[in-house]
Amino acid sequence: MAGNKMLQFTHLGKEMPEKREALERKGDFHEIYAAYLTEKAAQQASRCSQCGVPFCQVHCPLHNNIPDWLKLTAEGRLEEAYELSQATNNMPEICGRICPQDRLCEGNCVIEQSGHGTVTIGSVEKYLTDTAWEKGWVKPLKPARKIDRSVAIIGAGPGGLAAAEELRRTGYTVHVYDRYDRVGGLLIYGIPSFKLEKDVVQRRAKRLADGGVKFHLNVDIGKDITFAALRDQHDAVLIATGVYKARDLECPGVGQSGVHAAMDFLTASNRVGLGDKVAAFEDGTLNANGKDVVVIGGGDTAMDCVRTAVRQGARSVKCLYRRDRENMPGSLREVAHAEEEGVEFVWLAAPRALLGNGKVTGVRAVKMELGLPDSSGRRSPEPVEGSDYTLPSDLVIKALGFDPEDLPTLFGESQLGVSRWGTVRIDYRTQMTNLDGVFAAGDIARGASLVVWAIRDGRDAAAQMHKYMTAKAGATRAVAAAE
Repeated sequence: MAGNKMLQFTHLGKEMPEKREALERKGDFHEIYAAYLTEKAAQQASRCSQCGVPFCQVHCPLHNNIPDWLKLTAEGRLEEAYELSQATNNMPEICGRICPQDRLCEGNCVIEQSGHGTVTIGSVEKYLTDTAWEKGWVKPLKPARKIDRSVAIIGAGPGGLAAAEELRRTGYTVHVYDRYDRVGGLLIYGIPSFKLEKDVVQRRAKRLADGGVKFHLNVDIGKDITFAALRDQHDAVLIATGVYKARDLECPGVGQSGVHAAMDFLTASNRVGLGDKVAAFEDGTLNANGKDVVVIGGGDTAMDCVRTAVRQGARSVKCLYRRDRENMPGSLREVAHAEEEGVEFVWLAAPRALLGNGKVTGVRAVKMELGLPDSSGRRSPEPVEGSDYTLPSDLVIKALGFDPEDLPTLFGESQLGVSRWGTVRIDYRTQMTNLDGVFAAGDIARGASLVVWAIRDGRDAAAQMHKYMTAKAGATRAVAAAE
């Protein structure tokens, strides 16, 4: 009987949760999708084909048991569905909101490939965990036992928090150090609230703190405490700082006022939303209100910037990207949202120079065409000579991606090995660096990537740290016995 609840895609169409109208939503920073009603979530989950090889699960970095919890949702067994979804994911309601499902699970859904429209996996995942919080199914974090060893985690972003939860649950004393004043890293200061409202992150942080994870905020490693001291105080250390160094434009005029890095712009906006007073926002420096805004870049960060600028009341918002729509790295779902909200995309265009006399007044752009594929397989953009034109702008935002900071210098640890890209070099089997007992996870080891990959890396690192400390404790006991 239960099996009849599935494979409903032949007569039930794909239906996302209700989305607020663009005119309404661009006037605030609230999330744009409403929650599923229980009946609707069950109907959409029932569209799953329960295929023998679940490509949705294969293409999820966490390998979430998606077909299984969809089936449980369709059968009304919501608490069981939640338990299964959180068994492989420390933040399912966050991934349900911000993962680019169109490039991962949903984009590889079998019924999507057959033309029936994907199962709305992300929305069901969000619904399940939000329901679990409301019903009290999210249990307090309780260690399985007490292990008399402590670990330090540098970075309170998604990778660090995932590792902290896994290690604390195992029984370790966990200390998380972060240079910012709130827990969450990119989730708090980088991602706008219209994609991820901040109370969603804050309740996760509170659960960890209530479970015994000790947070040390406003702490710069290498400045407020040395990296060497951290290693001395703890049995293992995890570096999970993420990558925040903005890639710069290489064109004349980039040093003028009115030209800002994406993360500076987004952080200011998020801080204001959290109730902070931000001088650079109040004086208009990092405020798009009444301005002609040009965002340079085509990734998810660029989408966050253009949609934030719209909500701040910009006069006009343009996104300048050197390739076409089909070749942009960002989520096409996000592009659609931005277009609905009034953002103009200027495809196949690149900046030649930023105009102005100390203060930016425009972007001199050149039209591009796609040539032969490069080493990555993507067609290389090439300028069309004589096609220059000007886009008026008094606020230019650089959203060209992120590189690692110089951690050996920041931490005062010259022996820490890094790659030629500046990422921390690790043994990918153990996630340990060249320093004994020092591990790394997330973007700082992988390079700039997705939140879901940071969670996966944090979980893997926690398992490897536990293995390392268990082996070390065993060796210590063996030596003591021999003596």
